[in-house]
Amino acid sequence: MAQLPLSPAPQRPEAKTPGKPEAELIPKPLLRAMIGIALLALALTTYAVLTDRPHEGVPAPGKVVAEKLIVLKDIDSRHVTVSDPAGNLLLDLPEGGFVDVMAAAVRRSRAVARITDNPPVRIVRYDNGRLAMEDPATGWSTELYAFGADSKAAFERILDMK
Repeated sequence: MAQLPLSPAPQRPEAKTPGKPEAELIPKPLLRAMIGIALLALALTTYAVLTDRPHEGVPAPGKVVAEKLIVLKDIDSRHVTVSDPAGNLLLDLPEGGFVDVMAAAVRRSRAVARITDNPPVRIVRYDNGRLAMEDPATGWSTELYAFGADSKAAFERILDMK
């Protein structure tokens, strides 16, 4: 019986060929620019720290006009309840919206800080118009007025509840 000559196995086009250099994935000028930006950011940060530059974008301090302690409890992905520290239910929000988003943010900051219980958070109104939520358990806080008028109004209603 006659033998057929063996042919080499077909090569895929993307297979590496010995001796052929790989194509550059990131062009060298772009890589140098990225490293330059990172070094510039490091230099600016070092300068700011060493010269004790004041912080930029920090909310103006104000006097507390009103404050309220509340407990935010997530029921499920959208349902949240708001109660006072004594456990009296203030709001039951099946479609919690922004209140639920803030409850999730508090829950996340507490998970990072390894806090397993659910202590109250503070809603604080300042004389300069700021409205903030502060978590005394973690030191986390957020400026509620920065999320728009409707979001701020949701927490103003909670703050004004008796």
